[in-house]
Amino acid sequence: MGTNRLEAFSDGVMAIIITIMVLELRVPHGTELIDLKPLVPKFLSYVLSFIYVGIYWNNHHHMFQATERVGGAVLWANLHLLFWLSLIPFVTGWMGENHFAALPTALYGVVLLMAAIAYVILQFAIIRVQGKDSILRKAVGKDWKGKASVVLYVAAITSTFFNAWIACALYAVVAVIWFIPDRRIERTMK
Repeated sequence: MGTNRLEAFSDGVMAIIITIMVLELRVPHGTELIDLKPLVPKFLSYVLSFIYVGIYWNNHHHMFQATERVGGAVLWANLHLLFWLSLIPFVTGWMGENHFAALPTALYGVVLLMAAIAYVILQFAIIRVQGKDSILRKAVGKDWKGKASVVLYVAAITSTFFNAWIACALYAVVAVIWFIPDRRIERTMK
């Protein structure tokens, strides 16, 4: 089967995830700039999570541009990824509400780690359906970004119990690594 329905469903889920996250930002009752101060941790966690969901949406789109057909395993692997992404609003809110306390910040990292693992599982499922000579397999190559992300997530999760700000910095580093455009699929498709 083609990829259109899977892509449309995934786009819809990611749009809902972003909508849920922004709805967690409550309007302050005052009219002064100082009234925004309590929202800073929530806003920072929202920005980081918005970037992450945007990165997943972008990479998901590129991955399916290199995908001609899907099967049941790909559909389930995609749902697995969407499950972990759907938890981002919860951990984002918990982390921001509690000013980046250790446990919420660690759980945020666990969700990001599991989403990264789910993304790799989805890649492998697509490659299995497309074949060993698929565009995606050639584009993924050694996938240094994926491997580096897992290492950084584990380091961040561990560091939350010593200093949650180090963890947040590591989460931001992973986002920067993926925010920089990855041209592997585009180059392979030419």
